[in-house]
Amino acid sequence: MTKTIVLAIDLGTHTGWALHARDGSITSGTEYFKPQRFEGGGMRYLRFKRWLTELKAAAEPIDALYFEEVRRHAGVDAAHVYGGFLATLTTWCEHHQIPYQGVPVGTIKKYATGRGNASKDEVIAAMQAKGHPITDDNEADALALLHWAINQKGETA
Repeated sequence: MTKTIVLAIDLGTHTGWALHARDGSITSGTEYFKPQRFEGGGMRYLRFKRWLTELKAAAEPIDALYFEEVRRHAGVDAAHVYGGFLATLTTWCEHHQIPYQGVPVGTIKKYATGRGNASKDEVIAAMQAKGHPITDDNEADALALLHWAINQKGETA
């Protein structure tokens, strides 16, 4: 069975990502898109788009992309930032003809830990138990999402 290249993203200023390569290997990390001191508000999204394009070039072709679908935010600013990342991501996927799907946070947590309301620490522990060295909760969320997506495709990591 040929494995698919799947990218999973936990959107935000601290974006977690995880990539399932054709050979079955998994790489992951966190990228930071905090605006620089003298940048306009849209620069974080331009840097995010450039990062996606660089990742695509390194992992070509990406067969599917999954992102953590957040329905509730702590504040208005967080909601606006998430919306900007989501718009940038979906536009980029459409442009490159990459199928994408949002997955609710509770679905990801339940798959990773058995509980839809698991804490960040529980998700981190679940991903560490799978052998992943975790940098932060954003990377753990992306890895949990990736494992969910791979399972949905009937593949193994």
